Amino acid sequence: MLRNKVVKPKTLSLYALVLIIFSSALGAETLKVCYDQWPPMTIFPNLNESRRGVVIDMFSDIYKNAGISLEFFEVPYARGMQMVADGLCDVLPEKEFSPIQEQGYVYAQKETFQYATAFVVRRDDPWRYNGIQSIEGKRVATGPGWNYSSMSKAYQTYLDDPANQNFVEIVAGESDVVDRILRMIVAGRVDIYADNVFVLEYLINTNNLSKKLMVVRPGLENKLIEKPIFSSKLDPEKRDRLIKTWNTGRENITTQEETLLLKSYGIELD
Repeated sequence: MLRNKVVKPKTLSLYALVLIIFSSALGAETLKVCYDQWPPMTIFPNLNESRRGVVIDMFSDIYKNAGISLEFFEVPYARGMQMVADGLCDVLPEKEFSPIQEQGYVYAQKETFQYATAFVVRRDDPWRYNGIQSIEGKRVATGPGWNYSSMSKAYQTYLDDPANQNFVEIVAGESDVVDRILRMIVAGRVDIYADNVFVLEYLINTNNLSKKLMVVRPGLENKLIEKPIFSSKLDPEKRDRLIKTWNTGRENITTQEETLLLKSYGIELD
């Protein structure tokens, strides 16, 4: 069987080797990605799940195709946003979209997803969301820095109102906030929690809580639109190029590819 001829390293001049190494170094580009634990969309790898989640898989494929590698920083959500604003990270893959632009970052145009929301309650709880008045008297869980304004201004106003502080539990943590919230609902420490329906169904299943908890609709009034944010500390031309790479890559993902990616994490689209 014929083989391709292999040029041995000793046949290359030292000058040529230096040129190759130097050129490779110049061509290498790494994108610093801060992200939080929000499975199955973004996941901190562990013994049970080596992947980084649906959205990170998307990011990796899009930027790999553009010749850009990714360096990951696994941090809580609020810290990730601050690291982007400080220029310690270039991008946070998902932030709830608000038309009010804050300092420190720039939104991409293309969203990751538009998520339907839902609530999770104990299986024997007949409660359903029917406007903000239906929240009164319920103990509501949320996380630090989480904002629901784009889904329901009334809901966020309720959470922020000091008069309701005895009914709002802010659960902090490094990587398992939503898991802990679910366990708190089971234990009766809080009553309800709103989130992306994919996240709720995934975590209830992976934590074997389907006999104790259930996902109920309707959720909040509007869908949750999530978009990547890029640091304002980036060189403007580089930032525009990185954003364009994301926008084009996300737009080119077909519905079939999207469905298969979600299905690989056990998610079935309605």
